[in-house]
Amino acid sequence: MHVMQVLISLSFMVAFGSMGLGDQTAHHQSPATDDGEQCSTCEVRQQIKNMRLHAIKSQILSKLRLKHAPNISRDVVKQLLPKAPPLQKLLDQYDVLGDDNKDGVMEDDDEHAITETIMTMATEPESIVQIDGKPKCCFFSFSSKIQANRILRAQLWVHLQPADEVTTVLLQISRLIPVTDGGRNIQIRSLKIDVNAGVSSWQSIDVKQVLSVWLRQPDTNWGIEINALDSKGNDLAVTSTEAGEGLQPFMEVKISEGPKRSRRDSGLDCDENSPESRCCRYPLTVDFEDFGWDWIIAPKRYKANYCSGECEYMHLQKYPHTHLVNKANPRGTAGPCCTPTKMSPINMLYFNRKEQIIYGKIPSMVVDRCGCS
Repeated sequence: MHVMQVLISLSFMVAFGSMGLGDQTAHHQSPATDDGEQCSTCEVRQQIKNMRLHAIKSQILSKLRLKHAPNISRDVVKQLLPKAPPLQKLLDQYDVLGDDNKDGVMEDDDEHAITETIMTMATEPESIVQIDGKPKCCFFSFSSKIQANRILRAQLWVHLQPADEVTTVLLQISRLIPVTDGGRNIQIRSLKIDVNAGVSSWQSIDVKQVLSVWLRQPDTNWGIEINALDSKGNDLAVTSTEAGEGLQPFMEVKISEGPKRSRRDSGLDCDENSPESRCCRYPLTVDFEDFGWDWIIAPKRYKANYCSGECEYMHLQKYPHTHLVNKANPRGTAGPCCTPTKMSPINMLYFNRKEQIIYGKIPSMVVDRCGCS
């Protein structure tokens, strides 16, 4: 045992002696060499940035459970986006650079996105519930994965055309059933609304109970008929795209979030011109328009950040043996490296493959802290 201890001590002395000689040699290098090293460092950082951008694209698709990015063009996005208060409220949450990245929030599920809000556009119901080719509206499709007991709020939004005079509008929601079952006018909700002359407006009505029934019994969902009758019997409800893009009815569903925990921490931050050689967090802004991803509504850009730098011995007291192995075998993969040690989510508003608008939280997309591990 004594001989072994002596050998280990000698190996450490040799290793540290080599490190010391290396440091002394570095002090006598010419400025040209320093510039070369700085240039090399820039190239390494650029490679890391490119790898980070590629990884972000893959991570977003994976966390949204998408094999490929939805094929939705800017023209389609413009046509489908509802010009309604709830969407504008969500868009207002984003500044010029996108999501605010609230510091200190981490989700328990780091693998998949957490849906918070779903906006589903109305489509034409099946012919089995139509009488004389009517109604042309409205059917709303929802995934069976949505649990009824997690629904916090469900609102049906309807755009009303301008009335000729000040009047009271009766907004009626009727459940559609197959014609073979005897008819389609089964009223389920109604709401009286006072409107001014010559003014169009968006109106909403609570349909949480209706949606809960649909989710528990999907075979009862044949769609609904929407009418907004003024005092003269005129129907002011916009139920098709003929009145203008983004004015068709849609359903906004708010879903409860999963459990989460909070934690605040700080680390070493650098900018691109920093001479810092240690493991550090550097700024990186992701631009989804550069990706060609028009299906992401907001944010168009967000601050992702990345990690770069060395994990030297003086900063790695917990890993001395691994550091010596790395010095002896620089190309080896063993040992600590500069990686994210804390990450946070971003909120994202996007279209899924069914052309539904989803507002959700994408976990682990922002590097908050870098460290050697």
